[in-house]
Amino acid sequence: MGSHTDGDGCTGPGEHLMRAGYALDGDDGCIADARHHAVAFLDQAHADHHLPVAARVRDLTRLVVSELVTNALKYAPGPVLMELRINAHAVDIVVWDSDPTVPAARAADPGRIGQHGLEIVKAVTEVMFVEQEPVGKRITARIALSDTPSSSAAAARSPT
Repeated sequence: MGSHTDGDGCTGPGEHLMRAGYALDGDDGCIADARHHAVAFLDQAHADHHLPVAARVRDLTRLVVSELVTNALKYAPGPVLMELRINAHAVDIVVWDSDPTVPAARAADPGRIGQHGLEIVKAVTEVMFVEQEPVGKRITARIALSDTPSSSAAAARSPT
């Protein structure tokens, strides 16, 4: 597992204060390592940039990292890349894998055992989207740093 951090602090509106990338090799401890990297990243963002990282943000980040990395390892052959980016408003969790298939969250079914990962990620994030790449796909999930999700995210989730 490797990482790269870019924390120059020079940002404009919406730009990232800090970012880090990790190559996850798929071994037995890979998912736990990804969660550990995510928490260490948030701790560094708090320490270096004085960003408010509430316990809710740490918990949701661990959950989203776990779900996205688990799915990538389960459904795509080869390595998985994880990138973490943070600005004054949100943390982005980006996971790349080699499978070009765009995943779809299944309809909620409390009786179904398993396959709730994307359902969970969509429910706890402000935004989640998939980008197809020349090889594979990249899934990005955004978690607000504030304890109150933005009204636009809440409005986007509410039924019409």
